[in-house]
Amino acid sequence: MRGKTLLRLLAIAGVVSLAGCSSTATKNTADSSGANTPAAAPTITSEPFGQVSGTAVSRYTLTNGHGMRVRILTYGGIIQSVEVPDKSGHVDNVTLGLPTLDSYLALTGSAKTFFGAIIGRYGNRIAKGTFTLDGIQYHLPINNNGNSLHGGTDGFDTKVWQATSLQGGGTVGLKLQYTSPAGEMGYPGTLSTTVTYTLNQKNELRIDYAATTDAPTVINLTNHSYFNLAGESALNVYDQKVTINADSYTPTDATQIPTGQIVPVKGTPFDFTTPTAVGAHINADDPQLLLAQGYDHNWVINRGSSTGLVEAAKVEDPASGRTLTVSTTEPGVQFYTSNFIAGTFTGTSGHIYRQGAGMTFETQHYPDSPNHTDFPSTTLNPGQTYNSTTVFAFGTA
Repeated sequence: MRGKTLLRLLAIAGVVSLAGCSSTATKNTADSSGANTPAAAPTITSEPFGQVSGTAVSRYTLTNGHGMRVRILTYGGIIQSVEVPDKSGHVDNVTLGLPTLDSYLALTGSAKTFFGAIIGRYGNRIAKGTFTLDGIQYHLPINNNGNSLHGGTDGFDTKVWQATSLQGGGTVGLKLQYTSPAGEMGYPGTLSTTVTYTLNQKNELRIDYAATTDAPTVINLTNHSYFNLAGESALNVYDQKVTINADSYTPTDATQIPTGQIVPVKGTPFDFTTPTAVGAHINADDPQLLLAQGYDHNWVINRGSSTGLVEAAKVEDPASGRTLTVSTTEPGVQFYTSNFIAGTFTGTSGHIYRQGAGMTFETQHYPDSPNHTDFPSTTLNPGQTYNSTTVFAFGTA
């Protein structure tokens, strides 16, 4: 009796619960490992990151309280790093990036790898830097094998974007804005562009693109992040398994311009309809692989009648257990296995990048679409708004 009386007195004092509420209290209290600690609120901070011709560049850091941290530069809208946990909770950077602004500014000519940058006005290639719109022929800078690549010699990847921090609803974001004047890099029309990065608590990084023009033009925006789910300092991505939701792709000529054909992937090294290691067929004796020295092609996403987000690709790293799912509103995705990285780039960890160090999933309209009337149109007219969304969702197997 004395014991029961003592327990009741202790319960009244709040020391112990007779109703079994002690287990609930434990769930709301962090244990020594911190496993039960409620997730911290998402945050966004900024810091100076140098200058370009007297214009200040900032680096923004987005965190979500679930082990994910993303760093974005206002120069080129570059995603410098993406840190996510593996199956054991170990956090590592899984995208290729450079440590300083000067190292990005040094990316010119054949060394231009577009690490993590916003690509525009036109992602991918336009044949011979020439297209005709409404009967007028336009000429763009030639910067890749006789063609115009990724907007030309001074594309969106070289611009300092105006930045606005966003926060609310359990997310943090960064809105970047740039206005490209008519005639810049040969493109018609003044193009007002907004790119918004949003990080949520599901470890998803969403990119929303929007643009308007005052004259007919062409547009094809994308992001050029190189991913390596084993970690930015890992040797290569050849053991990582890729699935691409595409039954066909667009083969290219010797200068990597689409021939205009849409060819089934079945029975070829381009068949990633089931999980396949990147390196399983990359050295196959296939004319397309020999031309690009690996994978650097546009896959035609199986969209059906959907106009919204559909899964374009998925990656799994068997060693770390990390996964990446890429969803997009775009009709195509360029899968590129960093074939032309030649060991001259030192990454954020001090590791030197070599061929195969990362892989891109550049969601897009097809390359050279302005010169192929049967490809989905990339024309934007006054009064219209260009909208495109891609989501990079990280997880563990």
